[in-house]
Amino acid sequence: MTKRKTVITVVTILIVSLLLYIILHHNPLADPGEEMIKKIISCIILAAVYSVFLFKYDKIVVLPVELFQNRQLIWKLAKNDFKTRYAGSYLGIVWAFVQPVITVLLYWFVFTVALPARAVEVKGDIQVPYILWLIAGIVPWFFFSEALSNGTNALLEYNYLVKKVVFKISILPIIKIISALFVHAFFLLFTIGLFSCYGMFPDLYTLQVFYYSACMFVFVLGLCYITCSIIVFFRDLGQIISIALQVGIWATPILWNINTLSPRLRIVFKINPMNYIVEGYRDAFIDKIWFWENFYSTAYFWILTMCMFAFGAIVFKRLKVHFADVL
Repeated sequence: MTKRKTVITVVTILIVSLLLYIILHHNPLADPGEEMIKKIISCIILAAVYSVFLFKYDKIVVLPVELFQNRQLIWKLAKNDFKTRYAGSYLGIVWAFVQPVITVLLYWFVFTVALPARAVEVKGDIQVPYILWLIAGIVPWFFFSEALSNGTNALLEYNYLVKKVVFKISILPIIKIISALFVHAFFLLFTIGLFSCYGMFPDLYTLQVFYYSACMFVFVLGLCYITCSIIVFFRDLGQIISIALQVGIWATPILWNINTLSPRLRIVFKINPMNYIVEGYRDAFIDKIWFWENFYSTAYFWILTMCMFAFGAIVFKRLKVHFADVL
């Protein structure tokens, strides 16, 4: 009971602090009317999230607690998952890097070599070479795509573990996401090396990629708890997600610059949470902008992520008792 009071107190302090910061924050360049609307919406959503947290405390908190308690097992299984995924093939884990590299080279060839005028059009006022601008946006998408696909199928792939009464099946989605994180770490190093070849060496701003990677990790984890729970009962969800990812790479400003759109369309596309991540990577590598300078985008992303994780924890907890029967 004491631990519960402590957690609620800490969360209350964080929520109140965030509410005060949202209310007191002022952007002199923003339209006063739009800024007020953003403040009101942010406060309402935060209050709603806090209310759900209080009423569904047990279902929400049990998930991060289980993940923390089994952190050593998670790390061990994640490394094993990564190694065994390509076991039996001659090139082994090399295949984990081949497809993303070929994809980058294909886009680079099409937009830079075959259609150079098109590259100038899609990147708008960006002055850096298109290959740098492209890879800074597509690397986080590779991680998101692989993590979501594998995390969604975690319970299906490890169905023999789901049927074990003593096994904490809540750790299965995060195992898949950490496994995808290994490949992402390689591509981050590759990206830093590529930028260095063009004379753009890493600096303090580059360290923000760790923050944006953590943002994406928490967001996709919350999303995977929803999708992995539903796909057990609705197998078609896997195909739907595959199509959504194909559409998503074009609905996210990865291959094109969002600044080429009208202000109204820009707002629509910024609703996509992956826009915050992609733009964040480019802020870290190219534009040299700190994440707290994009206050409302940061607040929107984390409010949405908290909602996603809370909803995912509730859905997973409620459907968990039926997994073994279906699988």
